Amino acid sequence: MKLFVLAGGFGSRLQSVVSDVPKALAPIGSVPFLKLQIVNWKKQGIKSFVFLLHHQADLIISFLKNEQESGVLSGCEVNWFVESIPLDTGGAVACALKQMSIYEDFLVTNADTWLGSGVRDVLNSLSPVMAVVKIADVTRYGCVQFDSRGLITLFREKGQSIGAGWIYAGICKLNVRSFQDWDRLPFSLEKFTFPAMVQEKELRVVTLHTDFIDIGIPADYFRFCNLAKSNKLEGYSFG
Repeated sequence: MKLFVLAGGFGSRLQSVVSDVPKALAPIGSVPFLKLQIVNWKKQGIKSFVFLLHHQADLIISFLKNEQESGVLSGCEVNWFVESIPLDTGGAVACALKQMSIYEDFLVTNADTWLGSGVRDVLNSLSPVMAVVKIADVTRYGCVQFDSRGLITLFREKGQSIGAGWIYAGICKLNVRSFQDWDRLPFSLEKFTFPAMVQEKELRVVTLHTDFIDIGIPADYFRFCNLAKSNKLEGYSFG
């Protein structure tokens, strides 16, 4: 199954400490963050990747080509698409689906969100489904509420909730039906697609209990670096 990797963002909140490369290539010691991600995804059974790019796409493409030749992407199926204008998360996926003529289910994940494990759990679930993790404060992420069957009853974007709760963990399994009527305009999975699925009572959760770190802000980027250096991350593969 293909894993669509959202890696086109500007990473503006991280640019004060990582300014010379896109967020996905932020250095963890001497290793690009995306390389750690790919190793972890492969370990969980993913061998087909579609990278959705925009900001500093040339640097990511150069990295991907090098890793295809003699690195962690050797033997994998690798595609990438560069948005001429930012299409947001949903538009980027819709555009790639159309260009690749994909009709089967697929996975979508954020390039800047580390999950120690859980890919197989999402992969083996019926679509549409999203992974969720529980954290102490959902303010930065929004929150997800669901019933005893795992059916999502409420999906709130960031800034609309506070305190402990479940949040979207940055990986989901979707099907093409939600993207067939795309009008070629930018749209957000989080603001449009997921709420629409919730309204239709068709989006379910997979609850994960694993390391979750979004490196999008300096504090969490440095926290990830420190945990990686100390070998305290589930799924971490580099010394």
